[in-house]
Amino acid sequence: MAQEKTTYCRICEPLCGMIATVEDGELLSLRPDPHNPLSKGFACPKGIAFTEIVNDPDRVLHPLRRNAQGEFEQVSWETAMGDITRRLAAIHRRDGASAVGWYFGNPATFSAGHVMWAAMFLNLLGTPHVYSAGSQDVNQRFAASHFLYGNPVAAPIPDINRVQFLVIIGANPVVSHGSVMSSPRIREGLTAITKRGGRVLVIDPRRTETAREFDWQPIVPDTDALLLLSLLHVMFDEQLADERRLDARSTGLATIKDVAQRYSPETTAERTGIDAETVRALARELVSTERAAVYGRVGTSLGRTGTLTTALLDIVNLVAGNLDEVGGSMFGDLGIPGQRLGVTALQHVPNFAWAGRRSRIGSLPQIIGTAPASVMAKEMTTPGPGQLKAMFISAGNPVLSVPNGAELSAALDDVELFVSLDIYQNETNANADYILPTTTMYERSDFLLPFQALFTTPFKQATDAVIPPRGEAREEWVIINELVAALATTRAPLVGALHLWNRLGERIGKPWTPDRLSDLVIRIGAGGDRFGLRKAGLNLRTLTTKFPHGKIIADHLTPGQLGGIVTHRGRKIRLDAPELIAELERLDPTADPAYPLRLIGMREIRSENSWQHNAPMLLRGGRTHAARMHPLDAQARDIAEGELISVRSRHGQIALPVMVTDDIKPGVVAIPHGWGHNGTGGWTQANTAAENDLGTGGANINALISSDPKDLERLAGMANMTGVPIEVEALEQSVRAQSASQTEAFATRSDRAQIS
Repeated sequence: MAQEKTTYCRICEPLCGMIATVEDGELLSLRPDPHNPLSKGFACPKGIAFTEIVNDPDRVLHPLRRNAQGEFEQVSWETAMGDITRRLAAIHRRDGASAVGWYFGNPATFSAGHVMWAAMFLNLLGTPHVYSAGSQDVNQRFAASHFLYGNPVAAPIPDINRVQFLVIIGANPVVSHGSVMSSPRIREGLTAITKRGGRVLVIDPRRTETAREFDWQPIVPDTDALLLLSLLHVMFDEQLADERRLDARSTGLATIKDVAQRYSPETTAERTGIDAETVRALARELVSTERAAVYGRVGTSLGRTGTLTTALLDIVNLVAGNLDEVGGSMFGDLGIPGQRLGVTALQHVPNFAWAGRRSRIGSLPQIIGTAPASVMAKEMTTPGPGQLKAMFISAGNPVLSVPNGAELSAALDDVELFVSLDIYQNETNANADYILPTTTMYERSDFLLPFQALFTTPFKQATDAVIPPRGEAREEWVIINELVAALATTRAPLVGALHLWNRLGERIGKPWTPDRLSDLVIRIGAGGDRFGLRKAGLNLRTLTTKFPHGKIIADHLTPGQLGGIVTHRGRKIRLDAPELIAELERLDPTADPAYPLRLIGMREIRSENSWQHNAPMLLRGGRTHAARMHPLDAQARDIAEGELISVRSRHGQIALPVMVTDDIKPGVVAIPHGWGHNGTGGWTQANTAAENDLGTGGANINALISSDPKDLERLAGMANMTGVPIEVEALEQSVRAQSASQTEAFATRSDRAQIS
């Protein structure tokens, strides 16, 4: 008999409530939970379609080993782990921890056991080769917070529920549902601002789905820092800022005033495409509106100066009087005793501190324990001490998500040991030695610590697994424990100590598990029972049994959090970090007439990076991967709607269809990320699309992006993925203009099939 079980989605940050219909251990369907107090019956198409991913016939359900013929064959867990641990231990004994690496993709962040166990294992191992999807997305936020607050995990979020004027720069929350911000039903939250007499302004090169519903101000890609500096110029020049209050809350005010003086709206207008009077009016409105906030995300992150731009977002909020204020840009509070002291201590741990350890290739800083993923391939192919020789990739497809995926694919072919932990065969693990099957989110229990301080309404929810693991799938933390055991007898004393701790827990009948750690965090955090000291407080059991739909902890965010967040001396925000000021020299790139257009990425409502193109529900309607281009740019190049085009940069070339639209600024081309399926991997739907004559398997936008360390953002190691200089031609014109050898040199493996 079918049962309905309450749970929540873990695809993206709103964590919307879901009801799973289950029968005989099989997931039959998913629907939005009408009783979840935040999402209130909302879920996006990706969440509803996840049943197809759980039950996908292409899903990896048993350990796979690549044989001498290059084909995968099913083996037992005992065989797989026996060989993996033996080879891993041998590499570690011979070359040390610096020969071992790990990359975890975006879904890892949405699994408590995955991210915590990987972090513990890799930090105790001491390897410098820890990589994540963060260096294609969010690491600049952590770096900016380090410089401003001395606390890399401090992340201000807009007080959506009370703001009167919200400026959104380089973000599309109607599609992303909020990023570095957990706010279910965010479209309603934004609309509520206008219903209460407020205003929402979207500043973006493209009229995004969010911009279509509110006010839109186009901007030239990768000039957000110039706009923010010109806003500061007006605030100081017109004496709109309360400088006495700023002096009480920050240091370096004189420096930031001097910097802003150089960037009047009149001097930045030509570069940003926003006229001076519009900038002046915006600055005045941000200061004069009682409750206002500026919010930026991926579009502000992936330019040449993403860390500086992110810091400037916070500085504009601060100078306008809107940081850590009701209705402004506010901070969540975990409510954990001693959290400021703990963060301060972590700043002195080399594995965690900014630039406490730099990459062997490019000497780039690590960010909260992770190195820039763009240099992974070069770390594998460059000989010498510290060369990466054993690689683990979990819940990730970096061949499609990091710059120059062809370089990474070739490098992975040559490492001594390559192990993938995933639910699919994909473009990255096509040549892995082993693919180990892992659970989906509905096959495990969860409580997501990383997002607790990002809810615009403080909220907690935990879930049990709603179905048992399919096939022989295992949770990542279980697999990591076996790796810990394998290295316990090698030159890894801290890993050995962790192994002893695990064994002790098993012997006394209280094994150390993600649920046990989650229970600890819930008990000591906001709303927790403090181990029985608060009778009405929460623990893991009460959350899953008494409050299965989740529980609101407070009606609103609380102002006045800076004192507990800032770890700089005097608890003051630092505005003049030399590293940030030095980034100003990178604001004016040299124009190249050979590449007159500017590339931006974009999200799609029915895609989640590279791993949801195998669900039939999400591919309905003849969906294709296409570039967006303004009619004036298309007409100038004699390009028609739907035509195949060639897009080339200094670093690569791809081919895909084009959509001609007014919803984009002239001079800008937008291409969705996450595509480029090329017939490798095991997913039928995505690869069938790749074989279509129109190339609907898509092209890998990151083939246009540089992985050269000198081209990476200096403070966070982020790849430059927005505002990239490009040129576009009709494909036939491009083929005629280039020799076959040039086409071969530019194209990635996936794109060659489309161009030839």
